[in-house]
Amino acid sequence: MKASRLNLTLAKIDCVNQADPNTVEIDQKPVAKELIYGQQMSACLNQHWPDADEYLQIAVRAQHIKRWHIKRSEYPEGKAGYLKWRKALGTFHADLTKELMLDNGYSESDGETTAQIIRKEKLKTNANSQALEDVACLVFLQHYFAPFAEKHSEEKIISILQKTWKKMSTKAQDIALSVTFPEHLARLIKLALS
Repeated sequence: MKASRLNLTLAKIDCVNQADPNTVEIDQKPVAKELIYGQQMSACLNQHWPDADEYLQIAVRAQHIKRWHIKRSEYPEGKAGYLKWRKALGTFHADLTKELMLDNGYSESDGETTAQIIRKEKLKTNANSQALEDVACLVFLQHYFAPFAEKHSEEKIISILQKTWKKMSTKAQDIALSVTFPEHLARLIKLALS
């Protein structure tokens, strides 16, 4: 029963994300951006946190569920506007995921537990919230850091790397240090951490 409701919920998250109008090219085919992101998140979790409970597995897959629904352009420019947008997204992702869980046989309490992880509540004291943050940081470094670095100044890249590093647990930092990056990215990481 538990495995089937978990699989149903993960499949429903993928179904929602399949509708993302934003695409990325995989094997020369356009694929929904948030569908791929959710799957990258789950793959990272399964590799490094193989004993993750259902709440964390769902939260990781749903971290960006229907992200395109709330546009950055709907919020003011600058850091305050960005933070407001991110908070609205977190609440939206959490509420939508909770709704999907309830539809698939989870209790209100189960849904709220997962919603708290997605909202990253009690980041430093809730192991699941921290693990979600860790997975997001690792997926960024492994899949999105190189294209990000192409678009930004060295100063901005170093600043983002330092902020990302501070959010990560020691375990996630150790995992990140074990990844082999292309030379130009490895140099930036070294600069950021020195």
